[in-house]
Amino acid sequence: MEGRLIAMTSYKMVILARKDLDLSKGKLAAQAGHAAVDCVLKAQKYAKEELAEWLENGAMKAVLKVASEADFYPLKQAAERAGLTTALIKDAGHTEIPAGTVTVLGIGPGPASVVDKVTGHLSLL
Repeated sequence: MEGRLIAMTSYKMVILARKDLDLSKGKLAAQAGHAAVDCVLKAQKYAKEELAEWLENGAMKAVLKVASEADFYPLKQAAERAGLTTALIKDAGHTEIPAGTVTVLGIGPGPASVVDKVTGHLSLL
């Protein structure tokens, strides 16, 4: 298609991690993995097209930081209002932190432009 641009929408998932928890790198990685898996399982039911596009285009993920648990809730609400899948992860309490501690929030997969409207102001972990 010479002379014609084809617009492609990129898709991504973000995992928001609390900076006020002193988690080991391994524990944080496990919690991020829980969020990613939960988001994918939910997207299989409720956001099939977004999931397919995300998988087809490399399954882009980023881990961003928030100051504390309180930061999760307005972001979760904003993401859900925007039609994005969310997964709030609570730890089982078997290792480093007490049971029920909210550790990470997964958002997506969804169009990067929509995800960025919710989380674009946050910094990478």
